[in-house]
Amino acid sequence: MTDHPTADPRLAQLRRMKIAAVALLAAMVGGFVASHAMGGQGVWAWVRAFCEAATVGALADWFAVVALFRRPLGLPIPHTAIIPSNKDRIGDSLAAFVRDHFLDPDALIEKLRLFDPAARLSRWLGRPRQARMLADGARKVALQTLDMLDEQAVRGVIRAFVVKTLREWDAASTAGEVLALLTRDGRHQELLDAALQRLGGYLDDEEVKARASALLAKFARKEWPRIMATVNVVASVEGMADNLADRLARALVQELRDVLSEPGHPVRRDYEAWVTGYIDRLRGDPALAEQVEHLKSRAIDHPKVQEYVQGLWDEIHAALRRDLSREDSALARHLEHALQAMGRKLGEDPGLREAINLHVLGSARRLTGRLRAGVTAHISRTVKNWDERHLVRQLELSVGRDLQYIRFNGTLVGGLIGVGLHALVRLAGGG
Repeated sequence: MTDHPTADPRLAQLRRMKIAAVALLAAMVGGFVASHAMGGQGVWAWVRAFCEAATVGALADWFAVVALFRRPLGLPIPHTAIIPSNKDRIGDSLAAFVRDHFLDPDALIEKLRLFDPAARLSRWLGRPRQARMLADGARKVALQTLDMLDEQAVRGVIRAFVVKTLREWDAASTAGEVLALLTRDGRHQELLDAALQRLGGYLDDEEVKARASALLAKFARKEWPRIMATVNVVASVEGMADNLADRLARALVQELRDVLSEPGHPVRRDYEAWVTGYIDRLRGDPALAEQVEHLKSRAIDHPKVQEYVQGLWDEIHAALRRDLSREDSALARHLEHALQAMGRKLGEDPGLREAINLHVLGSARRLTGRLRAGVTAHISRTVKNWDERHLVRQLELSVGRDLQYIRFNGTLVGGLIGVGLHALVRLAGGG
């Protein structure tokens, strides 16, 4: 509907048709008057019969056409101004017609079933150009969405979400579960073996032995200076320290080898008991859980952590924008490949197509059921709320030009009927 019907080209067409209909009526009235003036005999009798009946037909059809939209000559004649007088009933009838013929669930579902959405989607996605077009469209929409986002608000939302999630996280219990997973099937013993092997290699290193010897000699001279001075007369303190360091290293290395070679070694048992006990404490010791929570809270409240969380969106936004701004966007390319793969999968798997169709049909039935009453009420309410003059104006612009042909037809058909009746009268009167 247009807000300025005077600017509607249909108005000029309607006016021309009305003028033509009125001119035809005027011609019939003129012919009727002229035939009477000429005495109504001979050929004028036929003209009078034609023009008289045509005038009646034209006036009757004018009345019928006008009565649809308004009261003829403004007179309160019953059963006129049919459309504005029955606007509410028309709204209800139109709403019921749409509901029963366009929103019937069974009819819609049957048409949708014959349409086979999954198969059509498979064929559509099977064309590389379509998948590429869809992926590129998604890329452009995503880029525009990035530009429209309020970055300050997004930063605040991300920070609030991350901090809230971290504060609600049971760190002690999670650590216990992770350690339990890591120690499953003796993995912690493998870690112990690796640590002991590294320690053994460290102790067997000559530089390490030399540093240990120097420390022993330094410590002995500091703690027992007189004794070391006396001993140094008999033997070198550094030599004794070297010997002691070497013996200690060999003893420790041998002990480490024993631990590595004996699955039931006491060190392994103690280590196993400590790990198991610590996991149990993480899972159920309130005191230890409180300590872990305290450490977690300190980490969350640390300025560096807060700064990192605040900067997450900047890094994400910059990375997304760089990728989405390129025609060869990696994200768009992945989406394109995923769409093509989905198209191939749909084409190859009848069960998947059937499942998708069933889901679509079920969703359509539920949606139709929800929309049916709402759309019906909306149509009825909308028609009832229309301004009567505006409604009449728009309907007259839409169909009024065609309705003028009724007036033309009524004029001509009426005239022909008048001529026919005049012929019958003359035949019945014998001349």
